[in-house]
Amino acid sequence: MQLSTIGRLISDLASEYPDRPALIFPETGDAYTFGEIDRLATNIAGNLWSMGLRKGDRFAVWANNIPEWVLLQFGTAKIGVIQLTVNTGLRGKELEWVLAQSRAKGLAMVPGMRDIDFVEELAAVRAGLEDLEHVLVLPRDTSRLIGEPDRFAPEIELHPDECINMQYTSGTTGFPKGVMLSHHNILKNGSDIGERLGLIAADTLCLTVPLFHCFGCVIGVLGAYTHAVPMVVLREFNPLEVLKAVDKHRCTVLYGVPSMFIAELNHPDFDQFDVSSLRTGIMAGSPCPREVMKDVIERMGAREMTIAYGLTEASPGVTMTFTDDTLDRRVGTVGRVLPDVEIRVVDPESGQELAQGQEGELITRGYHVMLGYYDMPDQTERAVRDGWLHTGDLATIDEEGYVRITGRSKDLIIRAGENVSPREIEELLLTHSSIQEGYVYGVPDEFFGQKVAAAIRLKEGARLGFDDVAEFCRAQLAHFKVPEYVDFVESFPTTPSGKIQKYKLTELWIQAHS
Repeated sequence: MQLSTIGRLISDLASEYPDRPALIFPETGDAYTFGEIDRLATNIAGNLWSMGLRKGDRFAVWANNIPEWVLLQFGTAKIGVIQLTVNTGLRGKELEWVLAQSRAKGLAMVPGMRDIDFVEELAAVRAGLEDLEHVLVLPRDTSRLIGEPDRFAPEIELHPDECINMQYTSGTTGFPKGVMLSHHNILKNGSDIGERLGLIAADTLCLTVPLFHCFGCVIGVLGAYTHAVPMVVLREFNPLEVLKAVDKHRCTVLYGVPSMFIAELNHPDFDQFDVSSLRTGIMAGSPCPREVMKDVIERMGAREMTIAYGLTEASPGVTMTFTDDTLDRRVGTVGRVLPDVEIRVVDPESGQELAQGQEGELITRGYHVMLGYYDMPDQTERAVRDGWLHTGDLATIDEEGYVRITGRSKDLIIRAGENVSPREIEELLLTHSSIQEGYVYGVPDEFFGQKVAAAIRLKEGARLGFDDVAEFCRAQLAHFKVPEYVDFVESFPTTPSGKIQKYKLTELWIQAHS
């Protein structure tokens, strides 16, 4: 299929396969063909146009995996409105930062999730959002979004290299940065990943990961639809619902982070479901334990399961294993580069390219590198130098081109695929009246890959416990950023110049918990 823009993709699918099932939500019974998705996306484009949204404006989506999320992905794209994806774990101040920094003009949201009332969280910060003109609460306002518009949007001249998607990702510099991705960035990346999986129209993808991440909206939606593959989408991850969906819809492709596959394999009702239709899929977000991959192949029957590596700034895919790679390749490496992608391993200090097999920072160049961080030119220049995106990951490349991730040159924590900025949490801890100093670091975890830990020095005479720290953070941070281990200390390991050595905090934690 010829790739140009995201809006053109769904129009072409509707023209070629109007009645083919495209999107199924088994928990609610909602189902759409490619023709219906295109029609509703066209309605959305008209309604957004009537609201005054124009090409280049940002429209945010703060919701779990609901039909409107996918419909908006294509509706916004038809008129060049940039879809801004918002993590459903964010709380008020975090939400305020994303919407204010991006200058979002519109927001579609669900009323809430789990124990978070989204309407209340937004109301608490709404006064500071001067650019936010339109808020739609779904499903109450779904008819306003997808109903027949007063007038259809005119044909808008769009270019594949224009920004169409923005996602906020945490780094080591505090608040998240808005990654700008173009039609070409994410369409080609999704398509190439689908090619490596060997996707064909007869496949069916079971999508369990959040749509607000690249894994969901790029590798998931665009990877599937560039190959005319239908998707069975779960509102939120639930291992039992995954097993039911694979069984009922005879899914052949399954995505997730390793902890999701572990939960599915260990579910007490696993043997009650027929998952033998599975052929392939992707595990990404954290290293895959060998026994988990063996069980996915042998017990689930997904003989062609793959491993992928990437980051939001790379649209997201950089490397990926092949469907016929050995078990050792799948669990010991993150595969080889995708088509039209370059990688190098360089000395983190000098930037000099290193010899084969030497450990250094992995950098990458190609069509997939982001357009930049929104309204952050200095941050963009630090991340992308001479066209090379610096990943912050330490790696080696062997003689056959397989990449092994060996660590991080930054202190970013990755918990079950979620990026966690230690500095953001550290800055919050220092606002507590009892905390003198605090440092946040990652510790290994077999299920999540990493967990968040904190070492805290209290002010003289202050008394504080783990529950106090967790409750304080939980009220202001997304759940995945809340420290799960807290050590109260009198001092911290430092270099001779006084710099905190976080790797030693991790080593001390491992010694204490081994």
